[in-house]
Amino acid sequence: MKKYTLSDIEEHYDLELDNIINTIKKDKAKLVLLQFPDGLKPYATAVVDYLSEKTKAEFLIWFGSCYGACDTPVGLEKLQPKIDLVVQFGHNSLMPDY
Repeated sequence: MKKYTLSDIEEHYDLELDNIINTIKKDKAKLVLLQFPDGLKPYATAVVDYLSEKTKAEFLIWFGSCYGACDTPVGLEKLQPKIDLVVQFGHNSLMPDY
């Protein structure tokens, strides 16, 4: 089984990991949920490894469905400890290039 790396994904996508790191630090997030669409899920552990090196946060990976920004996991408010930040990744930019 292939082990995916950040360099593999960065060839095709800009995940804006520096922005995520800055947000985690600014918000002092301790527990962060990362949500990936199916096409990016193979890279999830590489992303967690990178973010863990750069922050003091702990990470959860949502392996349920993710079909876009409106597909937010339900029931998160019941989790203990509470999730401080949810980061959704996608394949496409939200803003079109004209």
